[in-house]
Amino acid sequence: MAPRIILNADDFGLTPGVNRTIEHLHQAGVLTSATLMANGDSVEDAVRIAHANPGLGVGCHIVLTDGTPVSPPKSIPTLLHSDGRQLRPKLVDFVRDLLLGRISPADIEREALAQVRKLQQAGINVTHLDTHKHTHLFPQVTRPLLRIAAANSIRAIRNPFEPQWTRRLNHGSTVRRLQMLLLDQFRSAFEAQPQVRGSVVLTTDGSIGVSATGELDAASLAQIMTAAPEGTWELVCHPGANDADLDRITTRLRAHREIERDALLTVVPEILSHPNPPQLINYSDL
Repeated sequence: MAPRIILNADDFGLTPGVNRTIEHLHQAGVLTSATLMANGDSVEDAVRIAHANPGLGVGCHIVLTDGTPVSPPKSIPTLLHSDGRQLRPKLVDFVRDLLLGRISPADIEREALAQVRKLQQAGINVTHLDTHKHTHLFPQVTRPLLRIAAANSIRAIRNPFEPQWTRRLNHGSTVRRLQMLLLDQFRSAFEAQPQVRGSVVLTTDGSIGVSATGELDAASLAQIMTAAPEGTWELVCHPGANDADLDRITTRLRAHREIERDALLTVVPEILSHPNPPQLINYSDL
């Protein structure tokens, strides 16, 4: 049986150029899903595009680090940077404080719920949850997100762990691959969560393309999609436009957003022309 693949673009709502790229790719048939940042600078534009393209599955890209919270800052003190207004700008600081127990699960749940409800109140049928910089690799983040999903009719969450078969492709830097291997220790905790184990909140067999973030070009995309075995997978990508709006955003992904855009436009139609091609779905199809 052919694999089922969700082609998901993160960072919907980041800039107008990212939004336009996501709409273009979806209309070209090479993108099935996107996750919307409720605190993004261009969230209203992304909501408009989502309503104009009902076939695009739209999830909530929960942002717990690097950005402005949706909640009143005083209500989530343990999530904030020292300025008392912004989320911690660096992932390493968030992870350190999370593992040291300095971040309150209640603050995570309060901010994540505020982001979800902002999108739902804008008329978005949230198909799934995932997190900016994959922070729900950690159980301290997974647990409140699953409670939110189960309580708010959100039927799916990203499985943030890469399957073993993609590791053998040796995508990404050695440091990136070692990081993903180290973080794999949390996989069993994710799979053991009662909402996941009981299929109250659905997920895929794993995420592909994570190690290749920042290096996902046409060659690596073709290799990943060709190698995909039977199962349900999510390809995580970050297409966009490297323009003046992106220059004003703090992100390590700049010129490569256009490389990913071009890779999707060229590789996906070629893969779909093969015998027994993968079935492209979004999270609502789970």
